Amino acid sequence: MDIDAYLKRLNYDGPRTRTLETLQALHQAHLLAVPFENLDIHLGRPIALEEEALYDKIVRQRRGGFCYERVMENGKFGPEFDHLTLLVPLEERWLADVGFGDSFREPLRLEESGEQIQYGVAYRLRNADELWTLDRRFSDQAWEPQYRFTLQPRQLTDFAGMCRYHQTSPASHFTQKRICSRATPEGRVTLSDMRLIITASGQRQETVLQDEEEYRHALEEHFGIDLTISKS
Repeated sequence: MDIDAYLKRLNYDGPRTRTLETLQALHQAHLLAVPFENLDIHLGRPIALEEEALYDKIVRQRRGGFCYERVMENGKFGPEFDHLTLLVPLEERWLADVGFGDSFREPLRLEESGEQIQYGVAYRLRNADELWTLDRRFSDQAWEPQYRFTLQPRQLTDFAGMCRYHQTSPASHFTQKRICSRATPEGRVTLSDMRLIITASGQRQETVLQDEEEYRHALEEHFGIDLTISKS
């Protein structure tokens, strides 16, 4: 992996020392530069969980990626290997996750029993019987579980089966609609099928795109993605 090329992809020119400040800055930079997207699934292009293929897609092709322990959906946690998150050991252990869409902007301290508030949103991590659960809460609303994970080390190949499922099953929400979403300094920009949703400073603006030409233009303008030149 060419580290310089990856950091250039993130528009990051800060320190590279192994510190919490560097981890926080890289986490933010990745979310601001690399979108969460499933476009290849709808183009019939297989997504391979191989480091070289993922690097080529995200860095060289300037594309995004999609999530790859158990995600909460419809009140239940999904199967294992439904999502991949990272444990980063520094002086303390931190949960890093740039593949879960609209989630925490900076890593979360793992051994922290209280709330961790970022940009007005509260997060907490609960541990019971070796299972960790990430919860999120907006303002005065109730806590909502996001996903569950363990600290058992995994390999990318462990996630291959669920990766195939999410690309091919009609029951997967990734096969049901196109999504491309990226954090911005003021909020978030999202393409959800033919809806362009821009949130800035708490204000939401939604535009319905009229055709595929407008869709491709929005992809280029807001995400820098030109699908006509992406490799298959």
